[in-house]
Amino acid sequence: MLALYLEHRRALVNYANGIVRDRAGAEDVVQEAYLRLSAASQEITHPVGYLYRIVRNLALDWARRSTTERPDAMAPSTLEAVPHEAPSAEHVLLFRDELRLLQEALAELPERTQTAFRMYRLEGQTLQQIANHLGVSVVRAHQLVKEAIVHAAHRLDRSEH
Repeated sequence: MLALYLEHRRALVNYANGIVRDRAGAEDVVQEAYLRLSAASQEITHPVGYLYRIVRNLALDWARRSTTERPDAMAPSTLEAVPHEAPSAEHVLLFRDELRLLQEALAELPERTQTAFRMYRLEGQTLQQIANHLGVSVVRAHQLVKEAIVHAAHRLDRSEH
């Protein structure tokens, strides 16, 4: 049984790791499976298949147990240290103010320039698509987008000072 275990150990650990998603846990599962296989009192006709079945069952038990134990095991200080993606109130206000300034800056531009900017930056259109829509060359579409970006950048810079 030991030779069989050693021959298939790496594959069994990889198999268990796919279930438990923890290499150390997968090692523990495979070792436990070997102990159960070696303790079997009856003759096993397909020991490799039986070993894989034991690993699968133990790994599933391990995964279930770890998902139920994990939230309780975390200390509140650990949870506080986890970064969250929600911006702070200050950032929200800052970004809203910048968005308002950007809208005001774009409103000062000619309609075609606004359209080119909106299509390029917000809708993800290519310069060729913008040129076709506006009936201008690709070079002119690029100039319109650039004018809008430069104008908006200058307005945002002035507001910071």
